[in-house]
Amino acid sequence: MSKVIDILKSSKAPFASFELVPPLKGSDASLLYRTLEPLMEFHPPFINITCHRDEVEYVANADGTYTKLTLSKRPGTIAIVGAIMRQYQDVEIVPHVICGGASKTQIESELLDLHFLGIENVVALRGDAMPGQRHFLPEPDGFAHTNELVGMIHNLNNGNCIDPTVKTDFKTSFCVGVAGYPEKHYEAANLDADIMNLKRKVDAGADYIITQMFFDNRRFYQFVDLCRKAGITVPIIPGLKPVSSQRQIDLLPRSFHIDIPQELVDMLRKAKTAEETYQIGIDWCICQSSDLLAHGVPAIHYYTMAKTDNVRKIVKEVL
Repeated sequence: MSKVIDILKSSKAPFASFELVPPLKGSDASLLYRTLEPLMEFHPPFINITCHRDEVEYVANADGTYTKLTLSKRPGTIAIVGAIMRQYQDVEIVPHVICGGASKTQIESELLDLHFLGIENVVALRGDAMPGQRHFLPEPDGFAHTNELVGMIHNLNNGNCIDPTVKTDFKTSFCVGVAGYPEKHYEAANLDADIMNLKRKVDAGADYIITQMFFDNRRFYQFVDLCRKAGITVPIIPGLKPVSSQRQIDLLPRSFHIDIPQELVDMLRKAKTAEETYQIGIDWCICQSSDLLAHGVPAIHYYTMAKTDNVRKIVKEVL
């Protein structure tokens, strides 16, 4: 097993890593493998697996009352990790661990299960608010901020567990990644305040940063400069996603609170076919990737959203 931070420090050349969204519950592992297989030709050192909190729906009853249903729409993290480990032995699996929807003891239990599987890498995230909620609300005995989750993982690495039944000489050895936002997190008052929040995550024990997607490299370079001035010295990996449809011109800024440069918007609006739109997204991401590599980034993290054809074309061109 290799830790992401060691991979970053020892790699002699920049590389691509990928992030996948698990298939919907009811699928079998073959769908996951079909998504992963086209990416294996690039020998990615690690692959991130997103985590989605349970959702709540209220179903009307015949008597006018409502029944609250808690729904898990995708397989759990442990199931996804186990399926990938069974099929691919030469790539590190980096599951996301989130604060949302879980108590501290539940989160610790998941981390202990990941350790049991031999996982040494995680990405710690707060997670989004529940659908219909305006603001993120932690569980009564949960974490409100990512730095608290990072602190728990750091404590586990030092042998300090909440669970009193865990043996006293037990220690994990997790390498922890956290998220950075070149255009700031949407809840932050300003970019400087968001950088200070990021520093709290690093000070709590984070080993490296992967950024939210962005479409203007100048935002990333400004972000890195601000991080370094704030005393954040850990590696920062840029995250990219190619635009693949006209719908994403509106969807991506609304969902991820990011800007799309007007130049790219104009090009996409002028596209006459879906194929032309798709190619524009690929070409723009190739230019972004090439520029980032020329500026010496250690790696590029690609958000695939379970679709890999465009990402595969980009990586073939630049690495």
